[in-house]
Amino acid sequence: MEVKLIIEGMMCPKCEARCRKALEAVAGVEKAEVSHKEGSALVTGAALDPAALKAAVEEAGYKVLS
Repeated sequence: MEVKLIIEGMMCPKCEARCRKALEAVAGVEKAEVSHKEGSALVTGAALDPAALKAAVEEAGYKVLS
């Protein structure tokens, strides 16, 4: 399963790393590919909860648009 998130507020590679770390801490996440240039994250895992992914990114200080 894959979930794509549109994330607002990432400005640099450090922001990418912060979002990636937050996403990878969510249960079920196997891999998170995050790009500050595209403002997105592609999360891969067996059983993903989009609400939990959104909450993790927002706790890290960024806004999920979709």
